[in-house]
Amino acid sequence: MNRKQIEFIMKKQFKNVVFRTGLFIMATISLVACGNTDNSKESKAESGDVVTEEVQEVAEVETAPANDLSFKDKNGDVVSLSSLKGKVVFINFWATWCPPCIHELPSINELRKTFKDDIEFVMVDVDNKIEQATAFMEENKYDLPVYTPASNIPSDYLGGAIPTTVILDKNGKMVSRIEGGRDYSAPEIVQGLTQLVESH
Repeated sequence: MNRKQIEFIMKKQFKNVVFRTGLFIMATISLVACGNTDNSKESKAESGDVVTEEVQEVAEVETAPANDLSFKDKNGDVVSLSSLKGKVVFINFWATWCPPCIHELPSINELRKTFKDDIEFVMVDVDNKIEQATAFMEENKYDLPVYTPASNIPSDYLGGAIPTTVILDKNGKMVSRIEGGRDYSAPEIVQGLTQLVESH
């Protein structure tokens, strides 16, 4: 290898380290999340709301490979993560009743405008109420595709709080998992996603 090739590889590795460090820092600086999904289920049950079995399953599943995960859109079409390999994937687990989820939606919407052709956005309504979630997006004029889980969600994707965002690289490997609300228009996030999109 010549000197230019070595410099190119070193720069690429440095950018990768900077990106991962930035995402790690963002993950550790938590904003308030909606809390443990188990607690939210209890409080909903106390208030008389019906808790669906699907939401309970989300909290109880064991880890499964990413290519086994699938989501259903409002038309009933199922999308699996394995079918999205080759694209960066931005998965956001949220609910219409969750204030931090709602607070971060405008920045996610702006992020999608920036990366619409390069990143696959999967907004997963953890309550499995696709009609309500889709109506919420339309009322607020968000151009974000809503899905519900079509398979069990492993705990390394969705732990005890929403919102939770998972970012996968083009090979389907998880590069970031962020619990709690964020401003996704932050320059370090945009820069990190740009690096992921430009990577081969």
